[in-house]
Amino acid sequence: MQTSSYFDEMLKQALHIKTRAYAPYSHFHVGACFRSEDNTLYSGCNIENASYGLTLCAEAVALGKLVSAGKKRIVEGIVLGSGEAFCPPCGRCRQLIREFSEDDACIHFVKGSGKSITIKTLTISELLPFSFGAPQLPAIGKNL
Repeated sequence: MQTSSYFDEMLKQALHIKTRAYAPYSHFHVGACFRSEDNTLYSGCNIENASYGLTLCAEAVALGKLVSAGKKRIVEGIVLGSGEAFCPPCGRCRQLIREFSEDDACIHFVKGSGKSITIKTLTISELLPFSFGAPQLPAIGKNL
């Protein structure tokens, strides 16, 4: 799978937002960026909490921005962590992404830095096989 023409800007935003992560417990910073159906980009970082169950993943933060802006579809995303390995979303975030994407939405994972990066791309159906999602969502502004 190839990356889209939006990949470089998504990567730039994910790298930048990752620096804003609040991770005093794990010291593991994560950045995510999603492209909506109108090609607007929404990024988010992880926000940890002393009560670990209250921690917000970067993907959930980016998705919250996308939905609160009135968008309903992720067509592409990128997730990167601060380690040397790929940083795939947790199960909860995979389901959150699936709720707002079609089966063929591409999610890119990036490891490394500078000109020495490695990219792995999966569709949401590969990332979360045998999943279920929301029914066709109504147009924004119409009654649910």
